[in-house]
Amino acid sequence: MTAKLTIGTRGSPLARVQTDDVARRLKTARPELAEPGALKIKIISTTGDKVQDRPLAEIGGKGLFTKEIEEALLDSRIDLAVHSMKDVETVLPKGLRIAAILPREDPRDVLIAGDAMHLADLRQGARVGTASLRRRAQLLALRPDLEVTPFRGNVDTRLRKLADGVVDATILALAGLRRLGREGYESRAIAIEEMLPAVAQGAVGIECRESDEDVMALLAGLEDAPSAREIACERALLVALDGSCHTPIAGLARAAGDQLELSALIATPDGVSIHRARRTGSIADAEALGRDAGIELRAAGGPGFFA
Repeated sequence: MTAKLTIGTRGSPLARVQTDDVARRLKTARPELAEPGALKIKIISTTGDKVQDRPLAEIGGKGLFTKEIEEALLDSRIDLAVHSMKDVETVLPKGLRIAAILPREDPRDVLIAGDAMHLADLRQGARVGTASLRRRAQLLALRPDLEVTPFRGNVDTRLRKLADGVVDATILALAGLRRLGREGYESRAIAIEEMLPAVAQGAVGIECRESDEDVMALLAGLEDAPSAREIACERALLVALDGSCHTPIAGLARAAGDQLELSALIATPDGVSIHRARRTGSIADAEALGRDAGIELRAAGGPGFFA
């Protein structure tokens, strides 16, 4: 195996923290990578990072956080890439593969709204900032009185906008807050029954070229098997739904021993119509469970639901 590796990543604080964690794991697995200059991190600016004034659905979808990084992989400018798996398209460019899923963080969402600890505590007509159609739909299903407004940016940007009174509340992923060292938000986590997370929320994946067998083998040693099966199940759901960021889709698979339980939903952006599916089965059948739930939801939504 080459004595040098270059990791590609976005430049956000969260992306850097996640990439630093991967670098530490690699150095532990291969001590020679701890030598000066052996492991480099290359920051790559993506379209999703550059365009902050419009919802993702308007500018091309979540793949805009990975496109330029994957191009760098294909061009061999980097050897591997670190992604938040919820940003990764279900179909990867030819020649690339997610070679490892790290241990998953808590996938729940968190309400940040001054003294309000729960969605029920928000005042009538409160303004909630989020760019996620999934969060918007589930919020409006629970609280149709809320005013949900587009709200993008990294964690610090959104917290600053909240402090400036741009909105009354926002919703962030607990996993990102924890990885950034922001403690004390667990008590504000929204119950799964109220807000189902995004597919692969809380999971970090490492992507590389399929032809790079040495790197593939190295990364395989970093994989957390239960987390990988959860993500495989959820992504199979998304493939079956042929989902995009234009339709609210949520899914969470939870592994317990040799069993896997999946909860999933599709919704209209206004939260008026929601269809749910659940599956429980062997963890070995993770992808089949996700695919089957997706087929059920497509049938429940009917023609035109994803139009």
